[in-house]
Amino acid sequence: MTTTTVPGVSFRTLRDEADYQHMADILRAAHGADGIEWVIEAATLRVEHEHRADHDPRRDVVFAEVEGTPVAYGEALREMKGDVAVYYTGGKVRPEFRRRGIGRSLLRRSEARLREIAAHKADAGGRAFGSWILDNEGGAAPLLLSEGYEAVRFGFGMRRPTLDDLPEVALPDGLEVRPVRPQDHRAIFDADNEAFRDSWGHGEATDEDFIAAYARPDLDTSLWRVAWDGREVAGSVIVEIARMENETFGLRRGWLERVSVRRPWRRRGLASALIVSALAGLRDAGMKDAMLGVDSENQTGALRLYESLGFIVRDHMTTYRKAW
Repeated sequence: MTTTTVPGVSFRTLRDEADYQHMADILRAAHGADGIEWVIEAATLRVEHEHRADHDPRRDVVFAEVEGTPVAYGEALREMKGDVAVYYTGGKVRPEFRRRGIGRSLLRRSEARLREIAAHKADAGGRAFGSWILDNEGGAAPLLLSEGYEAVRFGFGMRRPTLDDLPEVALPDGLEVRPVRPQDHRAIFDADNEAFRDSWGHGEATDEDFIAAYARPDLDTSLWRVAWDGREVAGSVIVEIARMENETFGLRRGWLERVSVRRPWRRRGLASALIVSALAGLRDAGMKDAMLGVDSENQTGALRLYESLGFIVRDHMTTYRKAW
């Protein structure tokens, strides 16, 4: 694969649930060093990895250990993006072990694993390697570029610094916002998937994705805003309060994880009404600011909409691809 300058380093695959805590600890250390206010609970990582199509965490997640202690991890994941199969690599390295060959070795091991997975796939629409990073992740961009990856798309993390000055935006006539009921989960999930088909690199949601969406330990659907037109879901804003993240960084922040409006209900102000309602819900829950992510070239005008509602670009994200 490649050599490292760390004496005694060894590599192994994920063994059991305890390794998700190791992943969470490594990610927290890496992001803390880079000033990134984003951490993930071990339970959430477990849900994300245990409920993915074409992903076996006990073969597709690799740890680097020094004297028996995990200091880094890499992961391999295949996802369909349109007709193209994208074979993703990702991972984190504790800051004190960076720039010593561990990240490069994990990247190459993940690529080798992805080639094993691809050997059993037809991928008639083509395939490529891929990766996604925040631009301030220490050493990640130079590593990817040196390994033949190229930046192909950019995104922003946007923050609304206060929830105290929300505008008044009425819901379009004929629509109503209803509380989320368990029997509505699939309809909401399917409507969101349909709405995102217009987005760059969209991959069709799977049954595993549905399971994962409602198995997250921090799930609180009372914060969601879902608009209905009779029995049809017109649009939704999926909201989350990352409690561990707030506790770690001393924040009172909510996230608008997904904002979607189906085509027949667009250009009527529905997205604005749902976002403002969601922000008000976060304010009432004691939050002080809110974040969301957006594709910089979103064709539905999402970036302009978010700016008009008081969101400001804070973080930059880059999607990379590499020819197979």
